[in-house]
Amino acid sequence: MFHLIKYNLAVKIRNFSMTFWPLFFPIILGTFFFFAFGNLDEADFQTVKTAVVKDASSNPVFLYYLEQVENSGDLISVQEMSSQDALQALKDKKISGIYYAETFPSLTVSASGIPESILQSILESYESNMATLRTILKKHPLGLLDGLKQMSNTSDLISEISLGGRTIDGNVQFFYALIAMACLYGCFIGFGSAITLQANLSSLAARRCVTPTHKLHLVLSEQIASFLLGYFDVIVLLLYLRYVLHLDFQGQIGPMLLISLLGSLIGVSLGFFVGSLGKIKEGIKVGILLGVSMFSSFLSGLMNNRMKDIIEQRAPIINRLNPASLISDAFYCINVYDDSARYYRNLITLSIMSIILIGISFLMIRRERYDSI
Repeated sequence: MFHLIKYNLAVKIRNFSMTFWPLFFPIILGTFFFFAFGNLDEADFQTVKTAVVKDASSNPVFLYYLEQVENSGDLISVQEMSSQDALQALKDKKISGIYYAETFPSLTVSASGIPESILQSILESYESNMATLRTILKKHPLGLLDGLKQMSNTSDLISEISLGGRTIDGNVQFFYALIAMACLYGCFIGFGSAITLQANLSSLAARRCVTPTHKLHLVLSEQIASFLLGYFDVIVLLLYLRYVLHLDFQGQIGPMLLISLLGSLIGVSLGFFVGSLGKIKEGIKVGILLGVSMFSSFLSGLMNNRMKDIIEQRAPIINRLNPASLISDAFYCINVYDDSARYYRNLITLSIMSIILIGISFLMIRRERYDSI
């Protein structure tokens, strides 16, 4: 059994298509992703532009507060405008909101989104601070100066965190989908193995079928060799992304290797299954594998980082069954969400799908009979 696995590995490594696409293509694509997205985080956040409308009875405390917020960082940019000009700028989407610096300040916006939420948070922070100052003035007048100093400190007004309390590069989601694609590309290795077991498809398979070796040993040795090669390819990619490109993978390497293991297993199993399908032409089978792996990767967010969220809102069952989505979501669970229940649910689903595909593939290959070889 072990010598069969060794020879199968040697044959597969010498096959260019079995080494380039599952190993080198994801590495090349990941490198392109890195150079394309490397500086996007610095450009992702845009300062929120807003206008302030003053009049004869403008609130000087609120104006001072806005000035402190503006000077504390790149959170907002405030422009003084007349009421009419401000409304026109808001209509033209040149600004995100209008502050009216009255005795009781107010905010006008024309949409709902992150910029508008930031402006609303600033107004709410001001109102909360003013309520605190009034309480201090009534109960502890001597602490008014300290209260004013605290009010002018806006450095911690908004802090950026991720779900689960972990910070993360927003573009890492593309690389999670890339790892999922690399796992599914193991299907080409599994497909090649299935071809070498069907005597009507290759002369090598014909010779193997007349050997005295039990067919179960042939099938298992091919599956194990294919899995080991596919798993090795994914590990190389994972180490390259983490230690060469220095991507922000904060999860422990152990859980990530476990995800990669089951991801490689589902990829190889998919290829073995399609390769075992009846008398379909080899070119059609390759097209099926390429279409399934790329469409699955697309749904997981490889080409559009919002695709997975869109599917989650409209058809969540797809994310529960799509292998690429399960793999990328498992990486999210250990790097962002910190959700062990969801993590194990994804792994169990991948395991069940792999077992089903392997079982069906073995039954189809085992039942193949040939009139002559």
